[in-house]
Amino acid sequence: MRAVVQRAGRSKVEVDGKVVGEISAGLVVFVGVGKEDGQEDCRYISEKIAHLRIFGDEKGKMNLSLLETGKEILCISQFTLYGDTRKGRRPNFFAAAGPEKAKQLYEQLCTMLRQKGIKVETGRFQATMKVRVENDGPVTILLDSRDTVAK
Repeated sequence: MRAVVQRAGRSKVEVDGKVVGEISAGLVVFVGVGKEDGQEDCRYISEKIAHLRIFGDEKGKMNLSLLETGKEILCISQFTLYGDTRKGRRPNFFAAAGPEKAKQLYEQLCTMLRQKGIKVETGRFQATMKVRVENDGPVTILLDSRDTVAK
């Protein structure tokens, strides 16, 4: 599972001109699910997101997590995070999970984050979306559950 995590101010996602998810401040998380991903990948990514110390403390140092600040998440499914561009100019998406598996694991990730007491807004799975991100910092972190030593 891959996630692009952006510290953000006001952010929202629209489908067909209607807002379907919106946060005032927190993290915008773009999530890609791979063919080999499962429950452990969801658990790893949810823990990383919830505990990433990327919010400023009283001295402005990135020292606080989402859980410590009470901020929100706008979580967007994005299969293109598994785009492979090593050959040719058009990305292939062979490593991305199929829609059924991807939706299940994406929703499971959102549930795991909510179970930690985090407010999670979402886009609409498989929809064409307009995502507006007010990147704060900018701070952007890449997470990949396959990067763990424990696997």
